[in-house]
Amino acid sequence: MRPMHELGIIVPRAHDPSSRKGLSLNRNEKDNSTTSGNGVRDSRPRSRAELDAESWSALLAPRLAQFAGVARHEHVTRAAGDLGVPQSTLSRGMARLEEDLGVALFARHGRTVSLTPAGRTFLGSVERALAEVERAAEKVRADADPAGGQVAFGFLHTLGSEMVPGLIRAFRAEHPRIRFQLIQNYGEAMLQRLREGSLDLCLTSPLPEDPDLVARRLDEQRLRLVVPDDHRLAGRKRVRLAEAAEESFVTLEPGYGMRRITDALCREAGFAPRIAFEGEEAETLRGLVAAGLGVALLPPPTAPRPGVVELAVTAPRAVREIGVAWLDGHPDTPPVAAFKQFLLSRRGRLLPR
Repeated sequence: MRPMHELGIIVPRAHDPSSRKGLSLNRNEKDNSTTSGNGVRDSRPRSRAELDAESWSALLAPRLAQFAGVARHEHVTRAAGDLGVPQSTLSRGMARLEEDLGVALFARHGRTVSLTPAGRTFLGSVERALAEVERAAEKVRADADPAGGQVAFGFLHTLGSEMVPGLIRAFRAEHPRIRFQLIQNYGEAMLQRLREGSLDLCLTSPLPEDPDLVARRLDEQRLRLVVPDDHRLAGRKRVRLAEAAEESFVTLEPGYGMRRITDALCREAGFAPRIAFEGEEAETLRGLVAAGLGVALLPPPTAPRPGVVELAVTAPRAVREIGVAWLDGHPDTPPVAAFKQFLLSRRGRLLPR
């Protein structure tokens, strides 16, 4: 099975505004496209707002909550009281907002105001934007809650069926309300997610040496040469890896940590493996071995698999280091710090003995 692809939410990008000079010259004739250097108009939808000093987002965002307050109350004085700003400041802000847009948003009626058709249209979008900001603020605060926050935790497929559930169960015995977003993937993909900020911590192997990441060794796991049960080596308990030099290998795809480990161990044994099949899951590889399609270097299975024999490798020393990695310099929320400390406290005790 290929690594899980996650669904994303795509939000429209704000229209690229003209310069402030262009706005002051002709505010009402603004369109929704931009012009490239060769004069071609680009009307493709944008996925996020521009944030330069002359963009609509930077220009309007500070006054959107004020606009919504006045629109709800239809009274500047009452809105100013709710927002905690002087009435004169709020009045000037609304006048400046209308000036920047080049559109009348309010009709004035003495001390009260009412929305124009343009104002009602604008208010709908403003309310949605403010509600989204409110939800985002509440989510990041909830995720950082020491007692009930969230940890985005990644791990290899080969660690998911037994090790990770046991770790989380042990951790939640002391932190029962902390929530987890669990991501299974191969090593390189998880490291990229650490860099993007969508993962807090990951269990991986081999340990990364990238300067922007921190990795700590937690344990090591012996690897086995897996052969069909009718293979010439199947009657053995131990084997030197060089004895499999002429065999066809089934391996994980390039980019997976176990593939790099397999290639390195075979090199150390004096040969380059002849790859017959590449896959994405260790148990699929065991099935291919059981079908007589090759041999494989793999970590121990969760449960015995019929049709294969698992041999200890005496030379070279066939192990994989398992450790926890995180982005260097990235501040931890209290839940992430607690889980990181828990993992580090399991050095040498990560795997069942």
